[in-house]
Amino acid sequence: MTTMSVSQLQKCPTGITGFDDITGGGLPRGRPTLLAGHAGTGKTLFALEFILHGIERHGEPGVFVSFEETPAEIAINVASIGFDLALHQLENRLRVLHIDLGPDELVESGEYDLDGLFLRLGAAIDATGAQRIALDGVENLFAAFDDLRILRAEFRRLMCWFKDRNITAVVTTERGVATITRHGLEEYIADCVVTLDQRVDDQIATRRLRIVKYRGSAHGSDECPFVLDRNGFIVMPLSSAGLDYPVSSEKLSTGIGSLDSMLVGGIFRGSSVLVSGRSGTGKSSIAAHLVNAACARGERSLYVALEESPAQILRNMSSIGFDLKQWVDAGLLRFHAARPTARGLESHLVALSGMVEEFTPQIVVIDPITSLNSGQDSERVKAMLIRAVDLFKSRGITSLFTALTAGDEAPESTSVAVSSLVDVWLLLRNLESTGERTRALYVCKARGTAHSNQVREFLLTTEGVRLVDVMLGASGEILTGSGRLMREQQQTAERVASQADADQRRAILERRRRELDAKISALRAEYEEEIDALNAEIEQGHELSSRKSSTLSALARVRGNTGSAE
Repeated sequence: MTTMSVSQLQKCPTGITGFDDITGGGLPRGRPTLLAGHAGTGKTLFALEFILHGIERHGEPGVFVSFEETPAEIAINVASIGFDLALHQLENRLRVLHIDLGPDELVESGEYDLDGLFLRLGAAIDATGAQRIALDGVENLFAAFDDLRILRAEFRRLMCWFKDRNITAVVTTERGVATITRHGLEEYIADCVVTLDQRVDDQIATRRLRIVKYRGSAHGSDECPFVLDRNGFIVMPLSSAGLDYPVSSEKLSTGIGSLDSMLVGGIFRGSSVLVSGRSGTGKSSIAAHLVNAACARGERSLYVALEESPAQILRNMSSIGFDLKQWVDAGLLRFHAARPTARGLESHLVALSGMVEEFTPQIVVIDPITSLNSGQDSERVKAMLIRAVDLFKSRGITSLFTALTAGDEAPESTSVAVSSLVDVWLLLRNLESTGERTRALYVCKARGTAHSNQVREFLLTTEGVRLVDVMLGASGEILTGSGRLMREQQQTAERVASQADADQRRAILERRRRELDAKISALRAEYEEEIDALNAEIEQGHELSSRKSSTLSALARVRGNTGSAE
């Protein structure tokens, strides 16, 4: 039994950022793709980039056919994103055709067909050896067709003509009212159909891309946001954010020694940190500590400010002892300030991604992320932040996000619901007691490391943030502010009193010791006198005994001498 081998569909990479990710490699090679969208959605730019990236990156010549704009207008349009059409045309790698279909030329006579178009396209393809072609605004080509039967047949013939020549084609057309295209026929004939959409919510425009069908290939079917900026057509698929990024076991200092102790050495490189709390709790000050410590190590830091200007941040941080301007001047710190409402979320993400690629920072701070929630759908904000977190993690960048907690929210919550995405979550609180408010910090979570469960008061001093050791009152409550100071003074007074009492007792004991030493000395002297007297008596006894012994010996001799004489 023989096994039939089936070759997979070959892909033609478009070079458009993000699009090749969601299509698994690009458009179907040797087949036509229909690109449908309303005016201003970027159809022409997509088609142009497809042709120009093919020339510059893959060495595949191309033909671009426009039914609306002239070659001069097209050249000016793409020059803004860094492409030089004239250069490619001189090198005979690109041919730009403008087919003018004004109302005065659209006079139908008999059955209308596309034989004349095929001749022009064939000549351009043969002259350049083109492997890619783009037809922009094809709905203008079919404006002369009154018979939909002929329209469908001619469009099918055009698609088959591309396939027979093994040309990868992109055909752009306008959207219909109730159909994908104006005539509702083209989407059924093309092998791949991509729709572009632009919608306005709360006065902010958002563009979306969706792959409606893709014969012979699996593909994502969800809507993906995209932007058109100075870098061209950029798609940001959520599905392309993978979870296979590398991790590091290296610990980085937060710049606050006592906080590093609470985190058992600091935070992991490449991790994400969330600092949340109400207004005025010191979130930006902790961010400044991290940035200052990183720059002091010689690492580049990017500070994205969504509420304050860079000059204001530099001034404010100087009040707690930080000269961040020195790092700006040294090229180690870069600020990016932007109002969240100035552009859409996707544009913010693209700008952030561009800065990461250009500046290659090791530390990124976004302060605060809750500003992005203004006038935006919370799910869209969360999706944007997921992309940002994965962008940082995939490049080993340590990120810190600050989040404002509203007054009616629980401390263990954030309005953008990103606490589950981050690795470390620091919560800041305002504590009220004895008629004053003080700041407190605790570690809600720290993935992969042991951490303190204490609530620590912290002070903003001229030398930065200083965490204060926990102090409890008589009933077990946490003492902060003046209550802590009063307790410290009380403890100091108690220590002084205890020391005085100890000194007094020590003096009494010292006096008693001296008295005892005197008594012992007297007793020792008396003892020594008695010993001396005893020794004298014993010595005297020895002398008497010796004398007596000598006398007896003398008497014995005397008596002996007397007897021998008689």
